[in-house]
Amino acid sequence: MQTLMVVEDETPIALVLRAYLEKAGFSTYIAADGEEALLKFSEINPSLLLLDLMLPGQDGLSVLEKIRKTSTCPVIVITARGAVKDRLQGFHLGADDYIAKPFDPDEVVARVKAVLRRPARIVEADLVQFGHLTVDFTSCNAVLKGRNISLARRDWDLLSFLVRHPNQVFSRTQLLDYVWGIDYDGGDRAVDVAVKRLRQALKDWPSSEGEIATVRGTGYMLSVKQK
Repeated sequence: MQTLMVVEDETPIALVLRAYLEKAGFSTYIAADGEEALLKFSEINPSLLLLDLMLPGQDGLSVLEKIRKTSTCPVIVITARGAVKDRLQGFHLGADDYIAKPFDPDEVVARVKAVLRRPARIVEADLVQFGHLTVDFTSCNAVLKGRNISLARRDWDLLSFLVRHPNQVFSRTQLLDYVWGIDYDGGDRAVDVAVKRLRQALKDWPSSEGEIATVRGTGYMLSVKQK
Protein backbone atom coordinates (compact mmCIF):
# COMPACT_ATOMS: atom_id res chain seq x y z
CA MET A 1 0.00 0.00 0.00
CA GLN A 2 1.33 3.42 -0.94
CA THR A 3 1.62 6.00 1.82
CA LEU A 4 0.81 9.65 1.13
CA MET A 5 1.77 12.55 3.35
CA VAL A 6 -0.86 15.27 3.77
CA VAL A 7 0.62 18.55 5.00
CA GLU A 8 -2.38 20.58 6.12
CA ASP A 9 -2.90 22.70 9.22
CA GLU A 10 -6.70 22.82 8.96
CA THR A 11 -7.79 19.62 10.67
CA PRO A 12 -11.24 19.29 9.01
CA ILE A 13 -9.63 19.53 5.54
CA ALA A 14 -6.90 17.07 6.48
CA LEU A 15 -9.46 14.57 7.76
CA VAL A 16 -11.57 14.85 4.61
CA LEU A 17 -8.49 14.19 2.48
CA ARG A 18 -7.54 11.25 4.68
CA ALA A 19 -11.02 9.73 4.37
CA TYR A 20 -11.12 9.95 0.59
CA LEU A 21 -7.53 8.82 0.09
CA GLU A 22 -7.86 5.84 2.40
CA LYS A 23 -11.14 4.90 0.71
CA ALA A 24 -9.13 4.89 -2.54
CA GLY A 25 -6.66 2.43 -1.05
CA PHE A 26 -3.86 4.69 0.19
CA SER A 27 -2.51 4.98 3.70
CA THR A 28 -1.93 8.52 4.93
CA TYR A 29 0.19 10.47 7.36
CA ILE A 30 -0.99 13.93 8.33
CA ALA A 31 1.55 16.62 9.20
CA ALA A 32 0.05 19.75 10.75
CA ASP A 33 2.85 22.13 9.79
CA GLY A 34 6.01 22.47 7.74
CA GLU A 35 8.38 21.57 10.54
CA GLU A 36 6.61 18.26 11.18
CA ALA A 37 6.54 17.53 7.44
CA LEU A 38 10.30 18.04 7.11
CA LEU A 39 11.00 16.12 10.32
CA LYS A 40 8.93 13.09 9.30
CA PHE A 41 9.51 13.11 5.54
CA SER A 42 12.52 10.78 5.50
CA GLU A 43 10.97 8.48 8.07
CA ILE A 44 7.61 8.19 6.28
CA ASN A 45 9.17 8.15 2.79
CA PRO A 46 5.80 8.92 1.16
CA SER A 47 4.93 8.00 -2.41
CA LEU A 48 3.41 11.46 -2.84
CA LEU A 49 3.05 14.67 -0.85
CA LEU A 50 -0.13 16.77 -0.72
CA LEU A 51 1.12 20.14 0.43
CA ASP A 52 -0.76 23.20 1.60
CA LEU A 53 1.08 26.49 1.08
CA MET A 54 -0.32 28.59 3.90
CA LEU A 55 1.16 26.77 6.87
CA PRO A 56 2.14 28.09 10.28
CA GLY A 57 5.90 28.50 10.67
CA GLN A 58 7.58 27.42 7.48
CA ASP A 59 5.21 27.93 4.56
CA GLY A 60 4.59 25.33 1.91
CA LEU A 61 6.92 26.81 -0.70
CA SER A 62 9.79 26.73 1.78
CA VAL A 63 8.97 23.09 2.58
CA LEU A 64 8.82 22.24 -1.13
CA GLU A 65 12.16 23.91 -1.82
CA LYS A 66 13.87 21.96 0.97
CA ILE A 67 12.35 18.64 -0.03
CA ARG A 68 13.40 19.14 -3.65
CA LYS A 69 17.05 19.41 -2.57
CA THR A 70 17.04 15.76 -1.55
CA SER A 71 13.98 14.06 -3.04
CA THR A 72 12.05 13.60 -6.27
CA CYS A 73 8.87 12.58 -4.41
CA PRO A 74 5.84 13.84 -6.40
CA VAL A 75 4.25 16.91 -4.81
CA ILE A 76 0.75 18.23 -5.38
CA VAL A 77 0.16 21.69 -3.98
CA ILE A 78 -3.32 22.35 -2.58
CA THR A 79 -3.95 25.92 -1.56
CA ALA A 80 -6.21 28.93 -1.57
CA ARG A 81 -3.29 30.90 -3.05
CA GLY A 82 -4.35 30.29 -6.64
CA ALA A 83 -2.85 33.37 -8.29
CA VAL A 84 -0.73 32.80 -11.37
CA LYS A 85 2.44 34.01 -9.63
CA ASP A 86 1.88 31.52 -6.80
CA ARG A 87 1.31 28.66 -9.22
CA LEU A 88 4.39 29.69 -11.19
CA GLN A 89 6.54 29.74 -8.10
CA GLY A 90 5.23 26.34 -7.06
CA PHE A 91 5.97 24.81 -10.46
CA HIS A 92 9.40 26.42 -10.60
CA LEU A 93 10.24 24.90 -7.22
CA GLY A 94 9.26 21.47 -8.48
CA ALA A 95 5.56 20.94 -7.78
CA ASP A 96 4.01 18.27 -10.00
CA ASP A 97 0.47 19.59 -9.92
CA TYR A 98 -1.58 22.36 -8.37
CA ILE A 99 -5.13 22.27 -7.00
CA ALA A 100 -6.93 25.39 -5.82
CA LYS A 101 -9.19 25.48 -2.78
CA PRO A 102 -12.05 24.87 -2.49
CA PHE A 103 -11.56 21.47 -4.10
CA ASP A 104 -13.57 18.38 -4.85
CA PRO A 105 -12.03 15.47 -2.85
CA ASP A 106 -12.78 13.09 -5.71
CA GLU A 107 -10.75 15.33 -8.02
CA VAL A 108 -7.87 15.29 -5.56
CA VAL A 109 -7.89 11.48 -5.56
CA ALA A 110 -8.00 11.46 -9.36
CA ARG A 111 -5.06 13.90 -9.55
CA VAL A 112 -3.09 11.80 -7.07
CA LYS A 113 -3.60 8.67 -9.16
CA ALA A 114 -2.69 10.55 -12.35
CA VAL A 115 0.56 11.86 -10.89
CA LEU A 116 1.47 8.44 -9.51
CA ARG A 117 0.90 6.92 -12.95
CA ARG A 118 3.55 9.14 -14.49
CA PRO A 119 6.72 7.30 -15.35
CA ALA A 120 9.52 7.42 -12.84
CA ARG A 121 11.82 9.73 -14.69
CA ILE A 122 14.13 11.65 -12.40
CA VAL A 123 17.30 9.69 -11.97
CA GLU A 124 18.93 12.38 -9.86
CA ALA A 125 17.61 15.54 -8.25
CA ASP A 126 18.45 17.66 -11.31
CA LEU A 127 18.78 15.03 -14.03
CA VAL A 128 15.85 13.58 -15.99
CA GLN A 129 16.04 10.79 -18.51
CA PHE A 130 13.43 9.51 -20.94
CA GLY A 131 14.99 6.79 -23.03
CA HIS A 132 17.68 8.40 -25.17
CA LEU A 133 16.83 11.92 -24.03
CA THR A 134 18.58 13.30 -20.96
CA VAL A 135 17.92 16.74 -19.51
CA ASP A 136 20.30 18.24 -16.98
CA PHE A 137 18.70 21.17 -15.16
CA THR A 138 21.95 22.10 -13.42
CA SER A 139 23.90 22.68 -16.61
CA CYS A 140 20.80 23.68 -18.66
CA ASN A 141 21.77 21.05 -21.18
CA ALA A 142 19.84 18.42 -23.14
CA VAL A 143 21.49 15.37 -24.67
CA LEU A 144 19.90 13.11 -27.25
CA LYS A 145 21.59 9.86 -28.18
CA GLY A 146 24.84 11.12 -26.73
CA ARG A 147 24.80 14.43 -28.62
CA ASN A 148 24.19 17.82 -27.08
CA ILE A 149 21.12 19.64 -28.37
CA SER A 150 21.63 23.30 -29.14
CA LEU A 151 18.60 25.27 -27.94
CA ALA A 152 17.75 28.94 -27.70
CA ARG A 153 17.04 30.10 -24.16
CA ARG A 154 13.26 30.18 -24.60
CA ASP A 155 13.24 26.74 -26.21
CA TRP A 156 15.26 25.40 -23.30
CA ASP A 157 12.85 26.96 -20.83
CA LEU A 158 9.90 25.31 -22.61
CA LEU A 159 11.60 21.92 -22.84
CA SER A 160 12.64 21.93 -19.20
CA PHE A 161 9.10 22.89 -18.12
CA LEU A 162 7.52 20.11 -20.18
CA VAL A 163 10.08 17.58 -18.96
CA ARG A 164 9.21 18.45 -15.38
CA HIS A 165 5.52 17.82 -16.15
CA PRO A 166 5.32 14.83 -18.50
CA ASN A 167 1.98 13.54 -19.74
CA GLN A 168 0.26 16.71 -18.55
CA VAL A 169 -1.65 18.88 -21.00
CA PHE A 170 -1.10 22.63 -20.98
CA SER A 171 -2.97 25.22 -22.99
CA ARG A 172 -1.01 27.81 -24.95
CA THR A 173 -2.08 30.43 -22.41
CA GLN A 174 -0.78 28.32 -19.54
CA LEU A 175 2.54 27.78 -21.30
CA LEU A 176 2.84 31.50 -21.93
CA ASP A 177 2.24 32.16 -18.22
CA TYR A 178 4.54 29.43 -16.95
CA VAL A 179 7.40 29.75 -19.45
CA TRP A 180 7.27 33.20 -21.00
CA GLY A 181 6.01 34.85 -17.81
CA ILE A 182 2.86 36.72 -16.92
CA ASP A 183 4.37 39.98 -18.20
CA TYR A 184 4.78 38.64 -21.73
CA ASP A 185 2.50 40.63 -24.02
CA GLY A 186 2.96 38.72 -27.27
CA GLY A 187 0.51 36.28 -28.83
CA ASP A 188 0.21 32.54 -28.27
CA ARG A 189 1.69 31.96 -31.73
CA ALA A 190 5.05 32.12 -29.93
CA VAL A 191 4.21 28.77 -28.31
CA ASP A 192 3.51 27.11 -31.65
CA VAL A 193 6.79 28.42 -33.09
CA ALA A 194 8.81 27.26 -30.09
CA VAL A 195 7.17 23.82 -30.17
CA LYS A 196 8.00 23.53 -33.87
CA ARG A 197 11.66 24.33 -33.15
CA LEU A 198 11.74 21.83 -30.27
CA ARG A 199 10.23 19.10 -32.41
CA GLN A 200 12.91 19.72 -35.02
CA ALA A 201 15.61 19.58 -32.34
CA LEU A 202 14.14 16.30 -31.04
CA LYS A 203 13.46 14.72 -34.44
CA ASP A 204 15.81 11.83 -33.67
CA TRP A 205 14.03 11.00 -30.40
CA PRO A 206 12.19 7.72 -30.99
CA SER A 207 8.44 8.20 -30.80
CA SER A 208 8.32 4.95 -28.85
CA GLU A 209 10.00 6.85 -26.01
CA GLY A 210 8.21 10.18 -26.20
CA GLU A 211 7.22 13.23 -28.19
CA ILE A 212 5.71 16.68 -27.88
CA ALA A 213 2.10 15.92 -28.72
CA THR A 214 -0.61 18.28 -29.88
CA VAL A 215 -3.87 17.86 -27.96
CA ARG A 216 -6.46 19.14 -30.37
CA GLY A 217 -8.47 22.04 -29.04
CA THR A 218 -6.40 22.22 -25.86
CA GLY A 219 -2.66 22.63 -26.27
CA TYR A 220 0.47 20.56 -25.93
CA MET A 221 1.99 17.96 -23.68
CA LEU A 222 5.22 16.02 -23.44
CA SER A 223 3.89 12.51 -24.04
CA VAL A 224 6.24 9.99 -22.46
CA LYS A 225 5.69 6.31 -22.82
CA GLN A 226 5.44 4.13 -19.74
CA LYS A 227 8.15 1.52 -19.48
